[in-house]
Amino acid sequence: MQTKPRAYTPDEYLALEATAEFRSEYHQGELIPMTGGSFNHNELVTNLTALLKPVLRQQGCRFYSSDVRLWIPRYSRFTYPDAMVIQGEPIAYANRIDTLTNPTLIVEVLSRSTEDYDRHNKFRYYRSIPALQEYVLIDQYECHIEQFTKTPDGFWLLRDYDGDASALNNDILHLGSVEVDISIAELYDGVCFEPSGASDLPEPREVN
Repeated sequence: MQTKPRAYTPDEYLALEATAEFRSEYHQGELIPMTGGSFNHNELVTNLTALLKPVLRQQGCRFYSSDVRLWIPRYSRFTYPDAMVIQGEPIAYANRIDTLTNPTLIVEVLSRSTEDYDRHNKFRYYRSIPALQEYVLIDQYECHIEQFTKTPDGFWLLRDYDGDASALNNDILHLGSVEVDISIAELYDGVCFEPSGASDLPEPREVN
């Protein structure tokens, strides 16, 4: 008979994370181990940081990479988005300096093992955050970006950037939630696309 996994409280999870060798996300009492990403994943996050952080600082916004956690109270989940932007001051979870609750913009770099989760259930969890206005998914295997923007009526609109690198060379990704434009060519600078069918490094397993 299979033993039911132990359910941890948020405080227990945070205490474990403080000393853990490898990070885990927290999904309604369950700990979900995270594993390393790929070269392309790292390249895209590094480029995004370089393009956004100097501009956002001038606008009074704050940029955070995946070292900072996000707490989603409605679904009792802690996640580590690849990037978050906060307008104004961050609102911390339980007065912690490593966990936020009020991102305006969230960016995730897609992997093959988690892309369905990022597009569907994870996006549903993120949509429950009142402050969130924009969600951007960046493909690491081809030049493809999905940008979801919240309307004043509470609907989410999708803009799709799809094509090869040369076709999108002059395209600009306009981040309306923070009024910043970034070059798609610069975002993908240094990214080497794999041949069709190549596998990436192990990623966190999907959680439904």
